[in-house]
Formats: sequence, structure tokens, C-alpha cells
Amino acid sequence: MGRILRFTPKWRRPARGRRVRPARFAKRRTSWRAAWVSMRPAILLIVLASMAYIVALPGVMPAPAFLSSEPQVIEGRFTRCGRGRGYYCVIDGDTFKLGKTSVRVVGIDTAERDAQCPAEAAQAEASTQALQRWLNRGTFRMTARLDEPTDRYGRALRTIYRLRPDGSEDALADYMQSEGGARGYWGGFRGGWC
Repeated sequence: MGRILRFTPKWRRPARGRRVRPARFAKRRTSWRAAWVSMRPAILLIVLASMAYIVALPGVMPAPAFLSSEPQVIEGRFTRCGRGRGYYCVIDGDTFKLGKTSVRVVGIDTAERDAQCPAEAAQAEASTQALQRWLNRGTFRMTARLDEPTDRYGRALRTIYRLRPDGSEDALADYMQSEGGARGYWGGFRGGWC
């Protein structure tokens, strides 16, 4: 059997001392539709993870409107909880009572009344006064997630807000973070106040 010789035309042969470079192809541009189709699984995963976070930690953030109950309108004068308290009273900077129901404000954390140091006690008192001031400004609304979650202490978790004359919302959590010494609460570990 003989060897098969391949003939390369002269115009395809590299010049002496030159290297042959492989052919380069231009990159294909991806259309918007193809990019959208390839990104759909990642977007779906992000949406599902966000929904799982909202469901798993109900005291962290307000539920979206489609997962919220009808607003309950509250009007009354709030006192401090203790001897001789009224129907409406304030326990601390993030909790108040409506009769026998304890309500925890969603999205914030404040210093506790049973303080570990004088700085925490002062911050707890300031937060409690700020909450009482906001609640006594007038009628406000409360919404809950549709499944009506409670925290580990049995407190009802609610989003509290008031409608301004221009139709915008005055959220209690925002007020407490700016004026009442509260911190945003995103679940998990809560830092100290001392």
C-alpha cells in the first residue's frame, strides 16, 4: 500500500517563516429574546427565594399587597401598659396592646425594657415614648399577612401605617427608625444596645 499524498495549492501554503493562524469566527450577537429565555430560570429562582424569605420570616418585612389582609382601622388613645391601663396601651418601642392582643411592629427592633445597661434603658424609654406619640397622632391602619403570623412570643405581626392627606403612607417602621431610635430588623441575630 502506498502513501496518500495531499496536495496543498501554493496560495494556501504559508510563506516561509510565517505561522499559520487558525480561522477566527465573529461572535454571534445574542438577541433580546434569546437572552430572556436563558435568564428565565435564574429570575424564577430569585423570585422563589424572595417569597420563601418573606414566608419564613414574617416579622422582617411587610407582605406585598396581594398577600396582605384588608386594613384594620384603629382609633383610640394609647397609654402605657401597667396598672390602670386603658384598652389601648404601649408595652415598649416595637410592641403595643389592643385589649388582650399584643401587636409587634414588622420590620424594626428596639431596645428592651429589661435593660442590661443604663444606655439600653434610656434607649428603651425613648423608643417607647416615640411609639406612643406616633400612635396617639390619630387614626392609623394595620395589615397582616394573609396567614396571620405570630412571633415566638405569640404577638401578632402587623404592618402599621397612616394615610397622609395627599394619599401617601406614613409608615410607623420608617418613623421609628428615623425618630424613635429603632433599627431595621432583617431576621436572625439582633445586636446589643450597650
